[in-house]
Amino acid sequence: MRARAILIAGPTASGKSALALALARRGPSAVVNADSMQVYRDLRIITARPTVEEEAAAPHVLFGHVDAATNYSVGRWLEDFSRALRDLQARGLTPIIIGGTGMYFKAALYGLSDIPAAPGEVREAMRAWAQDKTPQQLHAELAARDPDTAAKLRETDPQRLLRALEIFEATGKPLVSFQGSRSPPILKASECAAFFLAPEREELYARIDARFERMAREGAIEEVAALKARGLDPALPAMRAHGVPHLIAYLDGRLTLDEAILRSKLDTRHYAKRQFTFARHQLPSFKWVEGKTPLREVEDALSPTARPTSGTG
Repeated sequence: MRARAILIAGPTASGKSALALALARRGPSAVVNADSMQVYRDLRIITARPTVEEEAAAPHVLFGHVDAATNYSVGRWLEDFSRALRDLQARGLTPIIIGGTGMYFKAALYGLSDIPAAPGEVREAMRAWAQDKTPQQLHAELAARDPDTAAKLRETDPQRLLRALEIFEATGKPLVSFQGSRSPPILKASECAAFFLAPEREELYARIDARFERMAREGAIEEVAALKARGLDPALPAMRAHGVPHLIAYLDGRLTLDEAILRSKLDTRHYAKRQFTFARHQLPSFKWVEGKTPLREVEDALSPTARPTSGTG
């Protein structure tokens, strides 16, 4: 493994974890998480985090290290990732970075927009105000205050909408006005082997459906019930993990279990579509792996005689 780091991105249920574990068993390496939901210790099952047995088979880093009450962000992940990278380098381990959060990969390779953090009192006040607001109401409020940023954000993304409102409240400036300058990247794309797993869509959707049904049978409902019992702010990222809102609605009696599972599957499929789109436009250095034998394709690309990988998406 000559690359400084191996990056494996891809849509949910594309087989990233299995591929990373297979690679980790072939050399001195560690699997590093780049998925914004698999950081939460409360959500092992419903986020398809590696099992205890898988984590024991090879070093795993940045999985389940954050409490669900934490408003974790890409900036926080970059800090954690930078420390983990230094530790792995000191131990002579090649990082195999896997996940479905494209922004994490983009930030590591190309830097992060230099956006100031909102003071704690501003964040608390804004979150108290937003507690009973729908995402559509948040978007309307942002459009009234900061139309340029609102035009770039989806009405169904309350976390980013709330952050934009916090930045505007704290600085009086649009969030987009801070997005020109960037912090220096932690990794150089030219020193990494980067892959995007791209299964055929119908096959991927079948995997998504089968996996969610399996998760529901194997403890996801109980996991969400335990999370619900904590009484956390519903705007927190962990409370928005795919499947969590719909299973909470089931536990509250607002949906049947079949309805909750169906809606969770559909949400996950829509998210997979967005992951493809993000990678195509924002991760140009990633080589797309579209075949049914990703391990063989990746190993071939990593062989000493292989030419450098390049994006094909």
